[in-house]
Amino acid sequence: MCGIVGYTGKRNAAPLIVEGLKCLEYRGYDSFGLAVMESGDGSAGHEDAAGKPTVIKKQGRISDAGSDVSVACGNIGIGHTRWATHGVPSDVNAHPHTDCSGDIAVVHNGIIENYAELKKVLIAEGHVFKSETDTEVIAHLLEKFCNTADADGLIGDEKIDFAVKNLMNTLEGSFALLILIRGFNGLIAIKRFSPLVLGIGDDELFASSDMTPILEHTQKILFLEDNDYAYLTPDGIRVFGYPSGEAVEREVKTVDWDVESAKKGGYEYFMEKEIFEQPAVFVNSFRQKIDDGAISVLKKASSITVVACGSSYHAGLIFRYLMEKYCKIPVRVEIASEFLNFTIAKGTAVIAVTQSGETADTLAALRHAKANGCPVFAVTNVLGSSVTRIADYVLYTRAGPEISVAATKSFTAQCAVLLRIVSLIGKGIFEKELFEIYPVLEETLLFDPADASAVCKDAENIFYVGRGVYYPISLEGALKMKEITYIHAEGCAAGELKHGPFSLLTPKTPVVAVCTKDDAYPVMISNIKEMKARGAPVIAIGSSGDKDLKEIADIFIPLPRSENICEVISATIILQMIAYNTAVLLGRDVDKPRNLAKSVTVI
Repeated sequence: MCGIVGYTGKRNAAPLIVEGLKCLEYRGYDSFGLAVMESGDGSAGHEDAAGKPTVIKKQGRISDAGSDVSVACGNIGIGHTRWATHGVPSDVNAHPHTDCSGDIAVVHNGIIENYAELKKVLIAEGHVFKSETDTEVIAHLLEKFCNTADADGLIGDEKIDFAVKNLMNTLEGSFALLILIRGFNGLIAIKRFSPLVLGIGDDELFASSDMTPILEHTQKILFLEDNDYAYLTPDGIRVFGYPSGEAVEREVKTVDWDVESAKKGGYEYFMEKEIFEQPAVFVNSFRQKIDDGAISVLKKASSITVVACGSSYHAGLIFRYLMEKYCKIPVRVEIASEFLNFTIAKGTAVIAVTQSGETADTLAALRHAKANGCPVFAVTNVLGSSVTRIADYVLYTRAGPEISVAATKSFTAQCAVLLRIVSLIGKGIFEKELFEIYPVLEETLLFDPADASAVCKDAENIFYVGRGVYYPISLEGALKMKEITYIHAEGCAAGELKHGPFSLLTPKTPVVAVCTKDDAYPVMISNIKEMKARGAPVIAIGSSGDKDLKEIADIFIPLPRSENICEVISATIILQMIAYNTAVLLGRDVDKPRNLAKSVTVI
């Protein structure tokens, strides 16, 4: 996740871009950059022309930068603060990226899935690349399409429109783009699966990843929709829909927020904001390319062991169920702090899952595996973290900075990467479903947790139950509840309740049961009936249209109609929302629960 900002108006753009990037630094902070250019000077023959972009970019934090980054002159500008995905943090890999001529500058938030193939073609055509990023292909593609338009005799808006539509037709993945093109008197903004909003001031226009940099200047906000592209010029904002190319109307809203509220996107807590970021985070994490060599090593392994802690451990358990079911490769999942007590079988590949990449127990486990000659993998959210220097192969999640202590989007991002491994080894199993999961997760976020939270908030104990892959989902749901509400919650395999925990069931002990129409459905229904017979109120999460489950449960929560694998992620988000809403009802400090830290760096 990165932050982008743009400006066009009568003021000098550079200082405004710098201040805007400082507001967005929570989205990424390993490097930054800006590009500015003069608008048309109004002289004869140049009324609509704009100058060549001047680019300044550096490794490091924008908040630590000196005044020299604001010296560029021009009243049209774009900027970027980076959370590295493709390529290490460096001056060269920092945005903006330019084409061969330097006439085009681009900043980008998102992932270009087909960049490698596009880069090969462009290099063969004579384009020279400077960086390791996926973003640079965008600048060179625009150069290519603009040259084609010139050859076809297209000028002005027709030329720009030709280039933009061909770009959107070529790129695969998620992207929010801000673009400067020499000769175009304004900004070009494009949105697909990544956030981008526009601001309308007095004779000036703004663009940003969120409203934080804009609200200091205007409260009039225009929200772009996916596959919108917009031109921000002295004549105003014109928005078009792809692929039709027809003009569309997007409502301008007056937003009554202060800047501090805007950092949370208008949400009360970062945790809520991060829950709502999960559709894009999951898609970006799942769609990334994973090195063929890494997959080959995992295929050849006699077994796989996952080492992790907390939520990451639960993600590993989900991986185990699906890998063994679909790929027939034995998988162990060990709590990292206990891993040193066990024997490592010959031929085992070890995967460490850690959000921060700095979890002390997980690092110790990975060093132990490497000392025993195992190929070691890391699934992490932080480029350059300690785990990346130990592992032979690193698979990055695309969650961006997670501020709240309780893991939400980082957990689903881990699940996405691990599911991608299963899909690649399993010859594309459920790949189509997960590539198209975005609208399913968007629909999931429409769920109102009020009724379920009303039952949970007065409980002293809550049980979470499931079978198969929903057992680790239940563990994760219980962890979220206990972390942020301080209510004791326990996750159980549903078949284990009769082996002891049944004695704790009372009318004051709610049970949250995840019961979709999978192979375990009949026996899970029986388990729920047994719990109901002990007087426990049941909150059941199930497949859409399940009349039998609805009849049994006190509260029935239908998941969006989708494939079974998508229901796994939807159920996770539902459980997060119930825990979050319960914590708010209880007046807890949701983002900073007592006694907990975001990253556990001591053993």
